[in-house]
Amino acid sequence: MHIHIRLFAGLAEVIGASSLAFHVHTDEVTAAQLKEQLSAAYPEAASQIQVSMVAVNREYATGDTQIAADAEVALIPPVSGGEPEPQCGETPDGLYSVSDQPLDAEALLDKVLDRNHGASLVFVGTTREMTGDQRTTALFYEAYVPMALGKMQEIGRQVNERWNAHCAIAHRTGLVGLKEASVIIAVSAGHRDVCYEASRFAIEQLKATVPVWKKDLGESGSQWIGADPAAAEFHNR
Repeated sequence: MHIHIRLFAGLAEVIGASSLAFHVHTDEVTAAQLKEQLSAAYPEAASQIQVSMVAVNREYATGDTQIAADAEVALIPPVSGGEPEPQCGETPDGLYSVSDQPLDAEALLDKVLDRNHGASLVFVGTTREMTGDQRTTALFYEAYVPMALGKMQEIGRQVNERWNAHCAIAHRTGLVGLKEASVIIAVSAGHRDVCYEASRFAIEQLKATVPVWKKDLGESGSQWIGADPAAAEFHNR
């Protein structure tokens, strides 16, 4: 059977395509078996394929997850490369968005304010110039937009269930210059201690589960930043 697979960043660069109609040799295939067959078909990308997570219908899959022919499949690499056109998207309620345009913290905060909440916080992640002795001139972000929006919604639901708090998240794609915001998280809650907890939870979960990658553009060249691809520890900032 043929499986349509979306590729991102480093994998797309090495394989030379952003998607594949891949023929598997059996009528049934698991996520682990798919990675094995892809590695055999694309030996030049095998090392990246083996450390990538498989996403099936926009959810991280375990190795024994069965993949149907009509499933939406993506390989989520821990380190990425290549610069496709930035993509944008927003959830119907406007609380979660991915955009290649500058982010507006005040507008995002307005989405979560509640007359019954006595505390609100806005977390803004910006591009910094120096990391140790390495100088950055800009960052380039890439996202798997539909899955990123779904994971942001999950974070918002957890924030609401655990703290009875409101949450909104916006993330940039494309080129982000020094001091510009790459991510904004707005949270409101009944009290300040709850608001602090919910805000910290939201940014840590975003770093752990939302498929976004960044490329550091510096004076001496550029490099993609990545980490352990395990779904529960998928740090990509």
